[in-house]
Amino acid sequence: MPADPLSETLFALADPTRRAILARLSTGEATVNELAEPFAMSLPAVSKHLKVLERAKLISRSRSAQWRPCRLEPEPLKAVDRWVGDYRKLWDQRLDKLEGYLAEIQAGRREKEDRTDD
Repeated sequence: MPADPLSETLFALADPTRRAILARLSTGEATVNELAEPFAMSLPAVSKHLKVLERAKLISRSRSAQWRPCRLEPEPLKAVDRWVGDYRKLWDQRLDKLEGYLAEIQAGRREKEDRTDD
């Protein structure tokens, strides 16, 4: 089991069913039955997915009469975005260098073509 919060979040996000549940919760609170509707699995199986999401603090459950609606908690996703953002900066820098190199090559080809036209 992952020990740090980022690993816990990434572990929870690794499953497509859990990502689909989060996508549904991004539109608003939902009960377990509502969350289970689109899936061909038992309620206990959906509950296991919810427990993983709850342990990763990606969802919370409140109590309203006999219902326990689930709610998306975005804070762990912000931590993932910050982590990915570091790599995004690295790739942006590399792509900028590639763009500059390609521009140099194109400029060299144009010069060569201009000289052969003369």
